[in-house]
Amino acid sequence: MAILDILEFPDTRLRTKARPVVAVDDRIRQLVDDMFDTMYDANGIGLAATQVNVHERVVVMDLSEERDQPLVFINPEVEVLDTDTRDYDEGCLSVPGFYETVQRPENIRVKALDRDGNPYELEPDGLLAVCIQHELDHLEGKLFVDYLSPLKRQRIRAKLEKLQRQNR
Repeated sequence: MAILDILEFPDTRLRTKARPVVAVDDRIRQLVDDMFDTMYDANGIGLAATQVNVHERVVVMDLSEERDQPLVFINPEVEVLDTDTRDYDEGCLSVPGFYETVQRPENIRVKALDRDGNPYELEPDGLLAVCIQHELDHLEGKLFVDYLSPLKRQRIRAKLEKLQRQNR
């Protein structure tokens, strides 16, 4: 079990665009396992590799209360199925302590590889669709605070920078 360090906003490494995974091998499976350990340890429901300073297209997620429904998305691709959007309160392990309302499409299709490299497809809605879009944003170097007004984003940045200085 390895708990990885989670990068926090405004760390510029969070802005790195992830590259595709070339092969789903033991290294990637170990990364997936470590990411699950890290996410569960931090009481999160989703984690992108970018957040642990690995810039490859890997996301792990588990929305279950029992922590027994792990989902792995390797090289995920999303297609919006309908342009209707809904407001959701989002938080992020890389923006600890902050929750803000973000508008996202409700119905999507995602294609990805699982932990063993097998392709699969989902058409999630609701919270799962939101979480997938949130985590895939990380792979593009984007954070949920990017959807907020510049003033809100700056306030969050200033508070986190102050906390980070205090914790050094």
